[in-house]
Amino acid sequence: MKPVLELVMSRRRLMLGTLTVVAGAVVAACTRPSQSSLSPSPSVPATAVATPACVVTPTKTEGPYFVDERLNRSDITSNPTDGVARPGVPLALTFTVARVGSGGCTALSGAQVDVWHCDAGGDYSDVAANNSAGKKFLRGYQMTDSSGAAKFTTIYPGWYQGRAVHVHFKIRTFSGSSKTFEFTSQIFFDDTVTDAVFKVAPYSARGTRDTRNQNDMVYTSNNNSGAMLLAALTPTSAGYAASFAVGLNLN
Repeated sequence: MKPVLELVMSRRRLMLGTLTVVAGAVVAACTRPSQSSLSPSPSVPATAVATPACVVTPTKTEGPYFVDERLNRSDITSNPTDGVARPGVPLALTFTVARVGSGGCTALSGAQVDVWHCDAGGDYSDVAANNSAGKKFLRGYQMTDSSGAAKFTTIYPGWYQGRAVHVHFKIRTFSGSSKTFEFTSQIFFDDTVTDAVFKVAPYSARGTRDTRNQNDMVYTSNNNSGAMLLAALTPTSAGYAASFAVGLNLN
C-alpha cells in the first residue's frame, strides 16, 4: 500500500540553507511581498527554526509530458546530445525539501527532485506532438543536499494554449532501487513578472498568452490552491531566481 502523500507549507518563516520562504501566502494575515518590491538579498547561514504550524496542500496533476529520462544534471537548459541551449530569460530554480514530523520540519536529504517544463515557444522535449522526440531539453533531476536543497539552472518557462506559466516537479525517495515515496505537483509564477518577461525575445514573438493564473484549471482547482504554489521570485543581474519550499509528510 502506498503511503499517503501530503505537501505542507509552513505558516511561519522556514529557513533552510540560504532560502527564506513565507508559506503563509495561504492565509490573510501573511501575504507574499509584491514581486515589484523584491530585490536580490545576500546569502544567510542556515538557522534553526521553531516548530512551524503547517497546512496541507493538495497535489497537482502530473500532466501528459513527464518522461522519466533519469537525467542527473543541474543545468537543464540544453539538449544533451548536441549541447544547444534553449533561448530564454535565465532562471535559477531552487527547491528546498523538508520532512514534516511531530517535532517540526527538518531538511530532507537524498530525495530525488525531477523538474520539467516547456521552452519559450511552449514546447516540451521528447514529445512527438511537439516534434521533439529524442530531445531532452528542460528536463533533469537533482538529489537534495544536506540542507534539503536541489538547484537547477534553466530558463523562464513559456506558455501554451490553455495553461498558465508553470513548472512541473516530482519528488521521490528510494530504498535501493525501490521507490518508497512520490509526490507530484506544479509551481506557478506571478503574472506581473511573466508579463514583463514575455515582452522580450524570444517570448514576444508568440503574441499574447491566452491563460493567466486565475483562468488556469490546475491553478484554480481545489479552491484556488495554486496560490499556495507560487514560487518566490527575485530579480538577478541575468534574469530571475525562483525558490520554493516543500514540506513532506513521509509517514
